[in-house]
Amino acid sequence: MKKLLLSTVAATVLMSGVAAAEDVKIGVILGFTGPIESLTPAMAASAEMAMKEVSDSGKLLGGSTVTPVRGDSTCVDSAAATAAAERLVTSDKVSAIMGADCSGVTGAILQNVARANGIVMISPSATSPALSDAEDDGLFFRTAPSDARQGQVLAEILKEKGVKSAALTFTNNDYGKGLAESIKSNFESMGGKITISAAHEDGKGDYSAEVGALAQAGGEVLVVAGYLDQGGKGVIQAALDTGAFDTFALPDGMIGDSLPIAIGDGLNGSYGTVPGTDSLGADIFKDMAEKAGIKADAFSAESYDAAALLLLAMQAAKSSKSADLKGKVMDVANAPGEQILPGELAKALEIIAGGGEVDYVGATAVELIGGGESAGNYREILVDNQKNTTAKYR
Repeated sequence: MKKLLLSTVAATVLMSGVAAAEDVKIGVILGFTGPIESLTPAMAASAEMAMKEVSDSGKLLGGSTVTPVRGDSTCVDSAAATAAAERLVTSDKVSAIMGADCSGVTGAILQNVARANGIVMISPSATSPALSDAEDDGLFFRTAPSDARQGQVLAEILKEKGVKSAALTFTNNDYGKGLAESIKSNFESMGGKITISAAHEDGKGDYSAEVGALAQAGGEVLVVAGYLDQGGKGVIQAALDTGAFDTFALPDGMIGDSLPIAIGDGLNGSYGTVPGTDSLGADIFKDMAEKAGIKADAFSAESYDAAALLLLAMQAAKSSKSADLKGKVMDVANAPGEQILPGELAKALEIIAGGGEVDYVGATAVELIGGGESAGNYREILVDNQKNTTAKYR
């Protein structure tokens, strides 16, 4: 009789369309080691803050909880990143992945793990234009805009500052190559000149040879499309040590609190770009992060939003399975629907459960376009008094 009653209850739950409570595991795969390791603790903590917010609400899928499971992408080692993602999927049984971070490893995980296992990924920081057209079976999304847009924004800043010529160096991977091409084509279409576009390798102890070639080509500023904890930092230090350049244009991989501290006052007056917005959601997120003890840095807000979108899509799909939720990400991210800001995830879950629609605005004014990437808002950075300050938003 007891078994019969249990079976009846289970059948009633299934017929009503209400998901049974479960422990939903979400992979958090970021470069906890590697060339952006100073950024990833805050990125992970921000994503996990969204997960805790949803868990504490008790409103996800019939009272389900959310458990983050971390994996190290290394940012640059595709084999290691693939192995870490494979473990998350096959051993830890994650339902979806928040990540990865750097473009090359993100592409590797997408092709070798996500597509093979039908797992949804939302990256907060993989910005290579090549990912816009990657085969993804509808599984890949990103809350950071493509570097096709960043190249345009950085070129506009160079022009506005009266720069007529610039040398350009980039980290020798998918991120660096795509970004460098975007900067070069946009700047030259605006009448500027890139005197040299040269790759550099991460992990070297001496960048004097690279800087020598850049200096010989000349340029009013040096654009460094690299990583703030690795080769990009080394190139800047070598350029300052030799007097080759004293002003640097810095795309998003170079923006973080650690770089101005490491370089010192020699970086003052340099400028750059990083995804960001002056929206109400951005202010709310900043306050939430501070109260949670998170020192929000580049891509932290995008990480919160990536996790939030995964969870809202699950609610809309009435399922934690990637096969079900992948078709709901664009729905919850865009209009129509009630606009949802950071800290309002419980409200959003209630609306969705009641049959309503939400438009997740989040911490970064999320608007997903095309195959599921952010339309793109940028914060223009000025390094002043060894700190990254906000000059304006674009």
